[in-house]
Amino acid sequence: MDTPIWTSPRTNAPKVFFMTKKDNKSIKVVLPPLKKILIIGGGGRENSLAWALSKSPEVLKVYVAPGNGGTEDHSNCYKLNIDDTNSDELINACKSLEIDLVIIGPEKPLAAGLADVLRQANLVVFGPGKQGAQLEASKQWAKKLMVEANIPTAKHWTATSEKDALQILNAIQTPLVVKADGLASGKGVTVCNSLTETKAAIKEAFTGKFGEAGTKLVLEEILKGPEVSIFAICDGKNLRILPPAQDHKRLLDNDEGPNTGGMGAYAPTPILTKKQLQMIEEEIMLPTLKALIKKEIDFRGVIYAGLMLTDEGPKVIEYNCRFGDPECQALMPLMGPELAKVLQSAALGALEIGPKLLPKDILSVCVIAASSGYPDNPRKGDKISINLEEKEGLPIQLFHSGTTINQEGELITSGGRILSIVAQGTNYQNAFKTAYMALKKIDFKGIYYRCDIGYQVRNNEPSFE
Repeated sequence: MDTPIWTSPRTNAPKVFFMTKKDNKSIKVVLPPLKKILIIGGGGRENSLAWALSKSPEVLKVYVAPGNGGTEDHSNCYKLNIDDTNSDELINACKSLEIDLVIIGPEKPLAAGLADVLRQANLVVFGPGKQGAQLEASKQWAKKLMVEANIPTAKHWTATSEKDALQILNAIQTPLVVKADGLASGKGVTVCNSLTETKAAIKEAFTGKFGEAGTKLVLEEILKGPEVSIFAICDGKNLRILPPAQDHKRLLDNDEGPNTGGMGAYAPTPILTKKQLQMIEEEIMLPTLKALIKKEIDFRGVIYAGLMLTDEGPKVIEYNCRFGDPECQALMPLMGPELAKVLQSAALGALEIGPKLLPKDILSVCVIAASSGYPDNPRKGDKISINLEEKEGLPIQLFHSGTTINQEGELITSGGRILSIVAQGTNYQNAFKTAYMALKKIDFKGIYYRCDIGYQVRNNEPSFE
């Protein structure tokens, strides 16, 4: 017999925790049922989350709002035509559909405080409130937190005008990383190779290139070393680390061209040993969570730390307050069916009673197919042709990002990053070969993708062109 020890204030809501007695001796606290999930967002990250969470044996339906042209390609996944800024419609949908868990994917609704609004409506939400989302929404705020918590990071300076920024540059007399303080969809960072480039990046930012996000800049010293993405699922008190991943931000092969939201990723990266990952957890991730707690921020969601592995040790480049895109697409095939309950337990502030994360012992890779003109001015409205064979057990997934269905029922491009081609294997060479072979069976006008994703782990062998 299950006895409730705490119930939601929501009328007719499911019980949040149960206490089960066995032989009047042992007591087990368990999570409530998790039958219906709503994922908010419409990119590749949300598409891969829906695919992964639908594999939980307990989950009956996964809704995605607003979703994209590939949402309903996955079993038990359904598209809701509700914008991620429309909190009233989202709340009404959650109540009418009896949603047990809401997961907010993108950074913009998190920074706007959507999680706070949904929690005020007594919904169970995975995603930080507006205060916690400042980790990503303001680089200056995040830098201050790092300094206060003695978390290793790059030296930095803040400027609120072009004049101030140029004065800082003239005093330092070295090229810098120029970052828009606010949200710029992963495109607000310029790593400069000269003083001239730094001056140009400063001028561009203050003349409106990044809109409101660029009205304040954070200038940083340039760190050297490989980058790695670390994700921690947090419940406000505790955290669980996911396998480390590596992203490819630059548009062109050989890490050239402008920064993008990400052109590909792979996980887990062999660049970190288990001992190093544990050290990062103890010296960076846990201190970050403790610093948030000190500020009385109940952070229930993902802390994503982008790290540079320097000769002096790992240093934080920046934080995000959600799963990375495209790292999420590479990570989801590594997750087991327990992921849904893990996210639910985090949303309830109870990771300790949720299941353990049990990542699969395989390698997963992701290559992004983008539209020409991305990231500045991507072309849209082109018909997409996909000729992948559906075979049982084929270690490949196709996750949609910038796609939609037109009035004629055709799949067309509707954004910059269009599709994520994801594959698994026992070694990276074979996994990437599978992904690039699949890419040859996808076509739309202006399709573009990097041919060297994963060069760090492909033993410098030729690209799969």
